Amino acid sequence: MVRSHILRSPLTTLLLGCGVLSSFTCAYGVAAGDARHAVVPTTSGASTPGTVASANAGTRLGAADTRAPMVVSGDQSGRLLHAPDLTENPFGLPIRIEDADGHSMDHLHAALARAARGEGQARLLFWGASHTASDLYTGYLRRQLQARFGDAGHGFVLPVQPWRSYRQDGVRVESNGTRWEPHRIRAHSRDEDRFGVAGVYVETDRAGAFGRVSTADSGDIGQQVGLFDLYYLDQPDGGTFDVFIDGQRQRRVRTRADTASDAYATFHVPDGSHSFEVRSNGTGPVRIFGVAMERERPGVIVDTLGINGARARSQLLWNDETYRDQLARRRPDLVVLAYGTNESGDDSPIEHYEAKLREVIGRVREVVPNASCLLIGPSDRPVEIEPGVFEDRPRTAQVVEVQRRVSIDLGCGFYDLVAFQGGPLSMLEWAAADPPYGAPDHIHYTRRGYERLGETLLEALMSGYSGPASGGAPSIAPDASPASTGTATAAAEPASPPASAPGPG
Repeated sequence: MVRSHILRSPLTTLLLGCGVLSSFTCAYGVAAGDARHAVVPTTSGASTPGTVASANAGTRLGAADTRAPMVVSGDQSGRLLHAPDLTENPFGLPIRIEDADGHSMDHLHAALARAARGEGQARLLFWGASHTASDLYTGYLRRQLQARFGDAGHGFVLPVQPWRSYRQDGVRVESNGTRWEPHRIRAHSRDEDRFGVAGVYVETDRAGAFGRVSTADSGDIGQQVGLFDLYYLDQPDGGTFDVFIDGQRQRRVRTRADTASDAYATFHVPDGSHSFEVRSNGTGPVRIFGVAMERERPGVIVDTLGINGARARSQLLWNDETYRDQLARRRPDLVVLAYGTNESGDDSPIEHYEAKLREVIGRVREVVPNASCLLIGPSDRPVEIEPGVFEDRPRTAQVVEVQRRVSIDLGCGFYDLVAFQGGPLSMLEWAAADPPYGAPDHIHYTRRGYERLGETLLEALMSGYSGPASGGAPSIAPDASPASTGTATAAAEPASPPASAPGPG
């Protein structure tokens, strides 16, 4: 078991000894064999291989200090895309996506090429836990891809915050959230429900409960939308809700039906800045899965569907009919499953984890068989065994190896976050750096760390792309809009002359 001591003080003292190096080259070497290794901060009192280093011998990292970058040497033809510039980017290795034949991203690349030629859209869908839920690395990807291939809209978003920290980069979400009940799978949940493609829904039977999304106020990306595609549930005793666009009532939607089924309502608007609001009338339960904010033009759409604390197996409790219908409606060209960090702390048999993971990915492949598929593995998550003393979490390596094996078996790519970070216990360095790349909890990254992940993941996703360099801007064909792909339409009552939206009350 690899250990590291940290002396917590205003000037954090840190040394990751050669035990870290040894573990990394054995389990997470970025090139074939032992050709590649990482050396962490240079110290005057370096430990010998396999020993536990004294914190007092480490390099002091203070406000005016910078980290001695890891050194990469040897053969770079393995998992590295290229020799990293560790002077400019001392954290985050440019690793490649691993797959069986180098073609796991072909469908994504073809979609990006169509967008670049002005012939269609490229749609990326990210599932995951808190790393993804922050919409930080995915937000970086959205901005960069849309700047290069065109802005086709933000993507899927909840109009009500299902938890306090819920955010979507470049979208304002406003609601009287206490009038809504959010529902999602918890760690020990056992009951199936119609959670929808985001794995979470909000529900209310209270009059005046509202949720609103609006385009960004500033920036080159995210200020325009051309359609809102609302996902909701028809159900016995369902209530009604009103839809407002830019403060003007557009439609009353009735959700009462003999049986529960997925329903959609699409609203086309002039391409530009807009707000979209749903407001319950208190006539019965109203369940909202989310709304897609899109544009009828070529470009890129990125759906960020992360849930704090989620595990991959949680998806198996998402009602199968709803899951399949809504995922097919999103029409993703790339599906990403970024789970594993929470599973690294579980104690269930690793064989059980692998069986559930295969079931989850198998369902994705059944619904969207042509889409590119990518697994992003768990991040480094050291265990603090006593104050200031950390060990590598052994299950993390097991989860990584399962994900690598399953992704290759099922035709997906695999992106190893632990290798990206620099190996086991690298999170200690990320958190101790000035400025920090890792959070004090030694689980999450800081904004800087997530943006670094976005940079390296973007490079990995684009590796091998040979299409046009940038996007065109003509409108897409009408039959490519979500309205033509859904299996249900809204039961709606046209509003009387549009009235101003009532206050939040």
